[in-house]
Amino acid sequence: MKLTATALGVAYALWAFAPTAAVAAEAKQNFILDNETGFEIKEVYVSPHRSNEWEEDVLGQDTLDDGSDVKIRFNRRTRTCRWDLKVVYAVDGTDAVWSNINLCEISKIIIHYNKKNDKTTAEFE
Repeated sequence: MKLTATALGVAYALWAFAPTAAVAAEAKQNFILDNETGFEIKEVYVSPHRSNEWEEDVLGQDTLDDGSDVKIRFNRRTRTCRWDLKVVYAVDGTDAVWSNINLCEISKIIIHYNKKNDKTTAEFE
């Protein structure tokens, strides 16, 4: 009888912590993309660093207005931490690309545009 009570206790502990573990696993690579460029972004691509192709536009038919942000979520089965990011501006179709971003250590990416040097930069938090 004592073995059964112990087994039930362990089973309960595993059940109690399972949702927390599942949420943590799902959220590992999730991040917020904050557009502080002064321009609307029409497309955002995130693909594994080792991939030779961009995945689908994560915005779908939406756009990301200047001063707005979007939460980009990954499937919880996603294992890789290193990703590439590409944004495409709505105004002229130009893009900016960042490679080999460790999304397991980053929860927010803020992008800025500098008119003087015509460059888009990213700040990682």
